[in-house]
Amino acid sequence: MSLGDLGPGERHRRTAEGFSSLVGGVADWSAPAPVAGWTARDVVRHLVEWFPGFLAASGVELAPGPPVADDPVAAWQHQAGAVQVLVEERGDDELTHPYAGTHRLADAVDRFYTADVFMHSWDLARASGQHVELDGGWAGTLLEGMRPIEDVLRSSGQYGPAVPVPADAPVVDRLVGFIGRDPAWRPPG
Repeated sequence: MSLGDLGPGERHRRTAEGFSSLVGGVADWSAPAPVAGWTARDVVRHLVEWFPGFLAASGVELAPGPPVADDPVAAWQHQAGAVQVLVEERGDDELTHPYAGTHRLADAVDRFYTADVFMHSWDLARASGQHVELDGGWAGTLLEGMRPIEDVLRSSGQYGPAVPVPADAPVVDRLVGFIGRDPAWRPPG
């Protein structure tokens, strides 16, 4: 079953579990990541630090966890658990964000956060030398959803220039290229 066939709560659970597995397999948190200037720790830091602020701008508080600098595994586990509880307990609440508009809370988590965790799973896997098998159906759905708003995404500063990828490349490679990563990237040395 593709992640696209699931509802927001179960999609977050499965995506977070996959990312948790990768987090648990990192041996060197200072290893370079495919995002220029980032390390494996920075991939986790990004996910743990941006989303609570996104929620807070909408009046939703996510309890802080351990700092990523001290314990990236514990920080991620806290975040994943707290977001899952939020989706399960308050998923039908309306969330109004000053820049992202009004959404059902579960849908906002799904659209803005779970999708980010999914895409950064590739980054963490590459940084840590782990294999990850990302759901091609979901990757295709994300890619098709982002293409029409490419200019908005790129102008936000959150996405670098697209990396050219052959049209017949696997869909995960095309998604990775779209978000500014070279699908052939490997850590130096």
